[in-house]
Amino acid sequence: MQPSAFEPSAADAAERELAALRAGDEAAFLALVNRYHGAMLRVASMFVKSRASAEEAVQEAWIGVLKGLHLFEGRSSLKGWIFKIVVNCAKTRGVHDGRAVPMSGLDDLADEGPSVSPDRFRDDTERWPGHWSQPPEPWPDERVESSEMLALVREALETLPEAQRTVMSLRDVDGWDSGEVCELLGISEGNQRVLLHRARSKVRAFVEEQLGSEGSP
Repeated sequence: MQPSAFEPSAADAAERELAALRAGDEAAFLALVNRYHGAMLRVASMFVKSRASAEEAVQEAWIGVLKGLHLFEGRSSLKGWIFKIVVNCAKTRGVHDGRAVPMSGLDDLADEGPSVSPDRFRDDTERWPGHWSQPPEPWPDERVESSEMLALVREALETLPEAQRTVMSLRDVDGWDSGEVCELLGISEGNQRVLLHRARSKVRAFVEEQLGSEGSP
């Protein structure tokens, strides 16, 4: 549906936000921090050794945003520009911390074992080998939205390798699309899909294990 003449477009809203930020509007900057700070911490954590270093990298990034707003030309989205800054700050701090993560490290799809237990699939002695023997079933909406489930998902995310956790967090928590994630992290669309699939599979397996028999409706 097209916006009416009385409804501002997303582009108009973005222009007004940028103008407010450049004018030093503290409320606009605070809204920006509240919107992106958590995701920036998750991204920075991929490149540094500790939470403290990630927080320092994010603080450096926000300073860079404030200093560089007048140089922002709008060739990319404001969000994309901000996250490129935090990646650069985190990479620099990671080198100082002795944790330099090459881009190939984010692209690493080396075999780490199956994301889903082989017991969930039919073996070669059965009809339809390789198909689900215990297929995953959706949980009821009220369970998915429960505080218990959300807490388990957050706990499960913390068990994932950095790249998988970051990709799933950006996609499923922060609502980024695949193209945005690939551009930010410098990975291919195919590898982004694999990382996301592995992350989601592990999270579901973790949640099912914690819920036990209650995990299947």
